[in-house]
Amino acid sequence: MLSALIVIPLLGAIIIASLPGKQDRGFYRSLALIFTSILLGLTLLIGFQFDLNNPNIQFNEFIPWITGIGLNYHLGVDGLSFPLVFLNSLLTLIAIYSSDKNIERSRFYYALILVLNSGVSGAFLAQDVLLFFLFYELEIIPLYFLIAIWGGGKRGYAAMKFLLYTAVSGILVLASFLGLVWLSGASTFDYEPLRSHNLPLSTQLLLLAPLLIGLAIKIPIFPFHTWLPDAHVEASTPVSVLLAGVLLKLGTYGLLRFGVGLFLDAWVYLAPWLATLAAISALYGASCAIVQKDMKKVVAYSSIAHMAYILLAAAATTRLSITAATFQMVSHGLISAMLFLLVGVVYKKTGSRDVDFLRGLLNPQRGLPITGSLIILGVMASAGIPGMVGFIAEFLVFRGSFPIFPIQTLLCLVGSGLTAVYFLLMVNKVFFGRLTEELSQIPKVLWSERFPAFVLALLIVILGIQPSWMVQWSEPQAGLLLTGQSQMEATVNFNKGVS
Repeated sequence: MLSALIVIPLLGAIIIASLPGKQDRGFYRSLALIFTSILLGLTLLIGFQFDLNNPNIQFNEFIPWITGIGLNYHLGVDGLSFPLVFLNSLLTLIAIYSSDKNIERSRFYYALILVLNSGVSGAFLAQDVLLFFLFYELEIIPLYFLIAIWGGGKRGYAAMKFLLYTAVSGILVLASFLGLVWLSGASTFDYEPLRSHNLPLSTQLLLLAPLLIGLAIKIPIFPFHTWLPDAHVEASTPVSVLLAGVLLKLGTYGLLRFGVGLFLDAWVYLAPWLATLAAISALYGASCAIVQKDMKKVVAYSSIAHMAYILLAAAATTRLSITAATFQMVSHGLISAMLFLLVGVVYKKTGSRDVDFLRGLLNPQRGLPITGSLIILGVMASAGIPGMVGFIAEFLVFRGSFPIFPIQTLLCLVGSGLTAVYFLLMVNKVFFGRLTEELSQIPKVLWSERFPAFVLALLIVILGIQPSWMVQWSEPQAGLLLTGQSQMEATVNFNKGVS
């Protein structure tokens, strides 16, 4: 059943790319929507059959593949990966729905998005570290073309920068995995057997270092972040939705699954430094967001700040913080996707994202009142207003991290407070005041253009009111991930005393 989550989008991509080019462009969009709807339905079916009380890997699929190098086709899903698989299916459907019906080279465009979905799902489902790497690298190719072909004026520069950074990320991740298998004497790259290795701390640190840097590039964490704002600004709105909502989560998922899961002793040893780096990244991202004049860049730098909270939670390595890290991944995916969608609507209708040019868009007669209201809701969720998913996610992160790293948590709390500052500055300039003459003829926004944002807003509110629907997935898995808890707690206490 899990293989279908990988095969269906690949099959859809092949069919769409193979069809004659004489069809109407809307036909290819409709076909892509059919495949992604089937994909989302299958994901929900797996979710209904998932045993929430079982923290182990479920729906295992194992086929020996290249036995000479120990590579197996091994898929599985648990409470850590399923929410992200669902997020991938949902946001892919929304991205295709939100795409321009008359987009150029539509066959290639929709085929690339489906291949991207397949690669991301494969990475989340892989239970073989080398298989994870293959899927991790697969998503680079379609995303590069999606930015390079359908991006903005500097799309070539942004796409090449993304390619170079993520290529380095993949090399470092692969080096860590190869080193682990070689030094542990394992015969395969299967994840679970590798967890039982008994390598000394110095060796674990040597292997964890490249993995951390590689995943920090993908997240991204300061100072490996510079590719992200360029990629977001030049990417089209649907691609930004996928980039912020799903693709960045490959890095944070890798931190939990492989950083914590495979190198727990070394992870705990480095945890104070990782927490400090998270605080620096959160403050840096928030500070940069304050001075931006492009609405899309504000949201992009906000992503850097909010993704740092996941690193803080992972560094704390408590059951609550690991649960919080998963919740924050889903929360950020929903909120950032909604904000990028709505900023895209503003740009489409006004031709600008400049906060110094836009004024009075909340005008009920000639402005964008509903779009503006939805952006304000998204801003409130990102700023951690109670009743929305962002508040619950950040509360759990800070509650789980504060007993272990109080200073770093307080610094991240300052970064969270700055969220209200930069978003309120943006909202106040863009949506309040008198509508300028240049913006007096704004085209009306169709309900179909707002519908995806309404869906995301509904999920943001529902999970904010009923967070247990999300927590119940990841909480059992968090305890299993922290195998060797007693030894870990002793090391944490030692590191707390030293720091």
